[in-house]
Amino acid sequence: MPFELPEPWKSFLTDLDRTVASDVALHCLGGFVVTACYGLPRPTGDLDVLLVLPSDSQAPLVTLAGKNSELHKKHGVYLDVVTVATYPENYEQRLAEVFSGACQHIRLFALDPYDLVLAKLERNLQRDRDDFAYLAETVPLDLSILKNRYDDEMRVYLGRPEREDVTLQLWIDIVEERRKS
Repeated sequence: MPFELPEPWKSFLTDLDRTVASDVALHCLGGFVVTACYGLPRPTGDLDVLLVLPSDSQAPLVTLAGKNSELHKKHGVYLDVVTVATYPENYEQRLAEVFSGACQHIRLFALDPYDLVLAKLERNLQRDRDDFAYLAETVPLDLSILKNRYDDEMRVYLGRPEREDVTLQLWIDIVEERRKS
């Protein structure tokens, strides 16, 4: 994982940090984590966040740095608090602080790569599949850990688990096929 926060995120978060009076923790996921933390060369315009702590900081942060805010207009990126997502039950135990010291008040915590992939499963867009394939190769992911975490911590919370069972198996099959060749 890189130690330096890449642009435009560094400037964006530095500007946001200047407006924050007390410490704030952001539980990050999505394209920001895949690109900024794992180096996937694809564009992403938002910093997806599952949780803002303390929770009363969320509304002011979204006002300052959300879509169409002044910071968004200035830097071309924005903060997006994810309101609909399914993710592994115990993800908080596996969070890793990233880019420590980049900001005075804002602390960024990234989902671990397995939780990150599983949070993308239900949406299953092409970029989600691409992110999974990239992480499976780059990390590399142990597919049995992925499957066990899905079964133990996530499947019960899905609206249509049978659909996601098929999706996960397809994702696993693609990676296994690539690993053979």
